[in-house]
Amino acid sequence: MPKEYKTIKEVAGPLMLVEGVEGVTYDELGEIELANGETRRCKVLEIDAGNALVQLFESSTGINLSESKVRFLGKSMELGVSEDMLSRIFDGLGRPIDDGPEILPEARKDINGLPMNPAARNYPQEFIQTGVSAIDGLNTLVRGQKLPIFSASGLPHAELAAQIARQAKVRGTNEQFAVVFAAMGITFEEANFFIESFRDTGAIDRSVMFVNLANDPAIERIATPKMALTAAEYLAFEKDMHVLVIMTDITNYADALREVSAARKEVPGRRGYPGYMYTDLASLYERAGRQKGKTGSITLIPILTMPEDDKTHPIPDLTGYITEGQIILSRELYRKGIAPPVDVLPSLSRLKDKGIGEGKTRADHANTMNQLFAAYARGKEAKELMVILGEAALTDMDKLYAKFADAFEQEYVSQGYDTNREIEQTLDLGWKLLKILPRSELKRIKDEFLDKYYGEE
Repeated sequence: MPKEYKTIKEVAGPLMLVEGVEGVTYDELGEIELANGETRRCKVLEIDAGNALVQLFESSTGINLSESKVRFLGKSMELGVSEDMLSRIFDGLGRPIDDGPEILPEARKDINGLPMNPAARNYPQEFIQTGVSAIDGLNTLVRGQKLPIFSASGLPHAELAAQIARQAKVRGTNEQFAVVFAAMGITFEEANFFIESFRDTGAIDRSVMFVNLANDPAIERIATPKMALTAAEYLAFEKDMHVLVIMTDITNYADALREVSAARKEVPGRRGYPGYMYTDLASLYERAGRQKGKTGSITLIPILTMPEDDKTHPIPDLTGYITEGQIILSRELYRKGIAPPVDVLPSLSRLKDKGIGEGKTRADHANTMNQLFAAYARGKEAKELMVILGEAALTDMDKLYAKFADAFEQEYVSQGYDTNREIEQTLDLGWKLLKILPRSELKRIKDEFLDKYYGEE
């Protein structure tokens, strides 16, 4: 039986100081028993000689210093894992909130996980089809990759996340595919949107959801992505599944880190975020990947809203350093009614070359991808010139490129949130658009593919 302490010295907001403790360690879980028998959970933030500074998961209201007891449980936070987690919905601390029964765990895992040894990693190279042309065709997602979505306040990242979660699959195999979805600090309305969306399409059957609402405590928000990744590691590396982890919104997670850091009176770093935020985010993102000798894999799509649409803000900035690219949503495209409003030019998947081509997607994929990028970039330049100089100043070829850019946005990028395109449909659509331009302009595509898909002029 853990030793009980009645030596609570003070309570300040979510923090509590307990004196005269023995053998207590950093990050250890504890329980506070109030005078009326109610228990609340806490964890050790700091230990100094016989004093423990603990943080409460629930509110500190009603804690009486002289009558409340604290027990330290001798372990850090754990999640009970089992295959029964699929199709279930949990709160940020791993407790069921879907009126279903408690999970009978096959094992209990420390939620902090173990970093993957770089030498034990396999290189990501298998294509994952999301059914979204702007991602599959131009910024291809590869199994084991970390590919964040940079969004901004008011943009439809929730709709895109739900679409990817419903549609994503590994093609041409019977391998088991699961989605682990972690929502941090979102509103009840958003949480309801995700849950209903998953239920309506049957995607819930292969999903595990962890939902932390905006009114839940900050310390729970910090635990939520770790819970999700622990469930993903179990499904991927012990049950041989290919797991797609979607986390939204990393900005809320980082704000919770800042809140806890400020409560501990730590020296702030950039814009008030703790100096260890890079390390903290890396400890989450680097849990994705493929391990040698293991069939399963974890692919990670973290979603973050850039404060004030600023790419140089610490959260997108640090995320960009750790991950392999980014998908950027554009307010300008959103205003034009493009859905999803993916801005393909600044978006990037650093591993896309590894997941495309013969045997993975189609032999012409790399050529057409480069040509579409180049043509769209030139078309946008032509449209900018048109705004400044008027249409009369453009050459006939510039006008064709401007026409291509408009058609590209309206037909290729914009597909709505219910359309699930096979990669062949995406590639064929790319060829249809490239036919707006004369064959002589398609300098980035080999003749053999031009002969096969473009035909004679």
